[in-house]
Amino acid sequence: MSNQDVLRRVGEIVDGYGCRREHLIAIMQDIQSEYKYLSTDALELVADKLGIGVAKVYSVATFYENFSLEAKGKYIIKVCCGTACHVRKSQPIYDGLREYLGLKGKKKTSDDGLFTLETVACLGACGLSPVMTGNDEVYPKMTPESAIALLESLRAKEAKKHA
Repeated sequence: MSNQDVLRRVGEIVDGYGCRREHLIAIMQDIQSEYKYLSTDALELVADKLGIGVAKVYSVATFYENFSLEAKGKYIIKVCCGTACHVRKSQPIYDGLREYLGLKGKKKTSDDGLFTLETVACLGACGLSPVMTGNDEVYPKMTPESAIALLESLRAKEAKKHA
């Protein structure tokens, strides 16, 4: 999908809310739901169509943790860092996946665009800890090795699709 198509769709979303400022968060949620993140161009168009400053739109986008300004991968991997998972060693799982994916600093998405790695405070599956999800599918009692094996199997599945 071209950037022009994306911006046309973003415009439709804003128009669907009557270009009303009080719907800014709902508009941004709809855009992110459709594209998995909020691009610079999309945020600038939203600001323009709502008649508010770009800084205001960015302040909302950066205030709420569920908004992402970085393109997300096809697979969203979430590692639980809640108490039960932390005690059962979820941190080495997260660290192992970061290293496997080559993520440094604040980067969350692999270079191939396939995976985005995130942490969550709790997945509500404490009895299965340490736990992680891949596109909301729950994977219980993980280890760094089993987590990397899962990503390798997903990567192989994707390679097969494109072969």
